[in-house]
Amino acid sequence: MTTNIDTTHEQTLTKTISPAQHAVLDYGVAASFFALGTMMLPRHRPAAALALANGAMVLAMSLLTDYPGGVFRVLSFRAHRTGDVIQAALAGFGPVLCGFGHDPEANYFYGQAVSEAGVIAATDWDATA
Repeated sequence: MTTNIDTTHEQTLTKTISPAQHAVLDYGVAASFFALGTMMLPRHRPAAALALANGAMVLAMSLLTDYPGGVFRVLSFRAHRTGDVIQAALAGFGPVLCGFGHDPEANYFYGQAVSEAGVIAATDWDATA
């Protein structure tokens, strides 16, 4: 018995986040990491350091990207995607690498990594800024 499988049908995710919207999300993520780092500084220094490092990375990339809100515009929006993937990985693996992967503070980073993966998947990287 032979089965015919239609391989011509392809499902794609609609890219709904524009460069301008992505810029707003980036600055919000940077602010949340800085706030988290400031709040955790007195009670959990490794988490605070990781949050501040993540915030600094997101802010630097945002300032360097050629999208609305970018100041220096030396990094293309498509190249920004690679930085986003690296930063999401830092958020997701950072607690384990810094030795607090089982602490309650790690949950913020895990949740942030998952949300960043969703933003990366839904961003229209081919759009012009």
